Parts: sequence; C-alpha cells; structure tokens
Amino acid sequence: MFQNGEFQSCWGRSTEIGQDGIGATLTGSLSTGEIVTLEIPLPLTPYPIKVRAIVRFCQGLRYGFEFLTMNDSQRDTVRRVCDYLATKM
Repeated sequence: MFQNGEFQSCWGRSTEIGQDGIGATLTGSLSTGEIVTLEIPLPLTPYPIKVRAIVRFCQGLRYGFEFLTMNDSQRDTVRRVCDYLATKM
C-alpha cells in the first residue's frame, strides 16, 4: 500500500476468497476505497498471485477486497482454487 508518501506492507490471513475478491484480517490499517496490491499464496499454485484490489469493507482489523486487475491466468487460478476449497468444506 502507498501511505504517507511511502510504500508500506502488512501481513494478513485470509478468511474467505471468491472469484471477485477476498476477505482478510490484517496487521495494518486501511481505509475503505483505498487501492492496494495483494500478494496471495494459494493452494494448487507454486507462487503467490499479485493483484490490485480496492478496500470495500472495513470492520476493525477485518477487511474485504474487490479484485481490480486480474489477467486470465490469475482469474482461472482463483476459480480453480475456489472450486477446490468448495470440495473441502
């Protein structure tokens, strides 16, 4: 994220994921409407995907993000992961 004139990062743990976004609990502080870059390690993939997202929801340390920039490969990966996780529930 870019705050106060510099790039900053924080750590988080996802609580849910869908094809259009992700929910997470973070160690940092964000504002609704803020645009960030997320690096998301996913099952079934050797490397994290890196996407731009907008903060759509904030309640304490819990945040909801809507994906903004995903290429076809990333979109397919998230779809496959969602399908995989749905079978594990």
